[in-house]
Amino acid sequence: MEYIYFDTVVVGTGAAGYNAANKIKTLCDKSVCIVTEGIFTGTSRNTGSDKQTYYKLSLGGDTEDSVRKMATDLFSGGAVDGDNALAEAAASSECFFDLVSLGVPFPKNRYGEYTGYKTDHDPYMRATSAGPLTSKFMTEALEKQAEKLSVPVFGELLAVEIIKDENSVRGLLCLNKKDGSYKAFQCNNIVLATGGPAGIYEDTVYPEGHTGSTALALEAGAQLQNMTEWQYGLSSKSPKWNVSGTYMQVLPRFVSVDETGNEYEFLKDSFQDIYAALSTVFLKGYQWPFDSKKAENGSSLIDLAVYNECVNKKRKVYLDYTRNPFSLDEIDFSRLSEEAYSYLKSADALFGTPVDRLIKMNRPAYELYKSKGVDLKCEKLEIALSAQHNNGGIAVDLWWQTKTDGLFAAGECAGTHGISRPGGSALNSGQAGSLRAARYIAEKAEKAPDNESFSFLLDEVLTRHNSFREAIKGNRNTASSLLKEIRTEMSAFAAAVRDVKEIKRLSEKREEQLRLFPAELTAADINGIIEAYKYKDSLITGAAVLFAMKEYIKLAGKTRGSAVYKNFTKTESETELSDKIQAVSLTDGKFSVRIRDVRPLPEDDSFFENVWKSYRENKNIY
Repeated sequence: MEYIYFDTVVVGTGAAGYNAANKIKTLCDKSVCIVTEGIFTGTSRNTGSDKQTYYKLSLGGDTEDSVRKMATDLFSGGAVDGDNALAEAAASSECFFDLVSLGVPFPKNRYGEYTGYKTDHDPYMRATSAGPLTSKFMTEALEKQAEKLSVPVFGELLAVEIIKDENSVRGLLCLNKKDGSYKAFQCNNIVLATGGPAGIYEDTVYPEGHTGSTALALEAGAQLQNMTEWQYGLSSKSPKWNVSGTYMQVLPRFVSVDETGNEYEFLKDSFQDIYAALSTVFLKGYQWPFDSKKAENGSSLIDLAVYNECVNKKRKVYLDYTRNPFSLDEIDFSRLSEEAYSYLKSADALFGTPVDRLIKMNRPAYELYKSKGVDLKCEKLEIALSAQHNNGGIAVDLWWQTKTDGLFAAGECAGTHGISRPGGSALNSGQAGSLRAARYIAEKAEKAPDNESFSFLLDEVLTRHNSFREAIKGNRNTASSLLKEIRTEMSAFAAAVRDVKEIKRLSEKREEQLRLFPAELTAADINGIIEAYKYKDSLITGAAVLFAMKEYIKLAGKTRGSAVYKNFTKTESETELSDKIQAVSLTDGKFSVRIRDVRPLPEDDSFFENVWKSYRENKNIY
């Protein structure tokens, strides 16, 4: 079959993918293109919150911030490599001002300071925002730049295999989603910017259709790391959106509905006093991610209460903004915590119903749901405790390259975060990581294409994929129902609340499913084939996550970070194993685990003459 040559193929049209391609295009004359399932799909363009945060170095006020301080704070999240933390901090201002120059509307005061606010796990005030759609604005701005730079974009292509020769990238095989044919790219480098493994959970904030492609890297010899570490939080189910920040601070009514239609204001069962409950709901606004340290006497009690109603009692849970909670005609705001009362008073929001307060405090947050077909003035909003972000992911080095030569990962699919991270740091990481990968690729010696050897490799790969399609040929599509089972089990037993016995059982079940793959899988048409490939990716990735959890249970025996392990010892300290990283590999269909030390924060090497000398020699890219 015919194939196209580019030195680098970027997979994904989110903020990280576009940035990687744009930077390669501007830094060197090597050829680069982007491959995508759909330009208008993906997490960057289709997710947000009440005030989506971008985390950066402080650029306003009198905060005594520095690159090293920011790196230290990222590193202190636990199970984080110091060189990645320092690189993300060092690139922060450069990446931020790139976005500003492209027109992303980050607010500044009349003097030009980019004032910030405090976000979760943030000791300073590094957070900024362009509103509910920050990452969408970023993606659109970077897309316009890609168009100006004439970066080729190949749409409607699903990447299905990284073509290797020994341990080096040689190309990429894609499935054409329109007609079911294959399209191949010969290349020296691939930058995966395909987002997190969204396909393994039922309750997620990830947009519909986004499944990720983590298994693509795993099958190509890359390692995964920190796959036990996620971020979970409350989100609406339709549309999928984080209900953080103002959505909580306006004190909505939490109500569950059983199968007969009976309503329950269930939060009163978790608190002795309704004003203690309301004060905790307020806290949930900026303590949005589930945190096991806050699960007993803190804001994560709210998350557990929602989980209990949804999973254990099989009820639907809603936020109601039309009425005040607990049958209160008027809230006595003076009985709230001092923090909640002062905040609402400063916002001139000591009045009315939750939706009245929402419109007063953050009208764009109200308008966002209205634009998506939900009017909070008259409709309840169904919610769940959902998977929002994978802190772990594909293991990368200082330049965001994996163990496979020429394979890079940037954005959420790169596993540069650990037990916890500051809110909004993922957006900074995606920009910093894609910049680092582009710089390395730009300086890397380009290999001349070897058409003969690539044709041989491609023939082998095509034979295998054609055999797969022949094996699953049938009269109905079964991938969706098989995937539904995986997702439902993961959300019930291996999300924010993790059942030790069930994780062991499910891990063994997934490994057996992999051994028998593609048993039970059939496809009757092109849609079925696309679903089959996505099911395969989610099956492998889900099995890797369960294996990682099972091995963590054997090693640690402690609840920590983003999850509560049932039957585990609770810990108030997360220092245990915070200096270790769990890496998972897949070899010949078998998973293995390795525990390694984190790479420490690099020593300060800021003597100017030394840095200048080596920069003149190799731009300090090595």
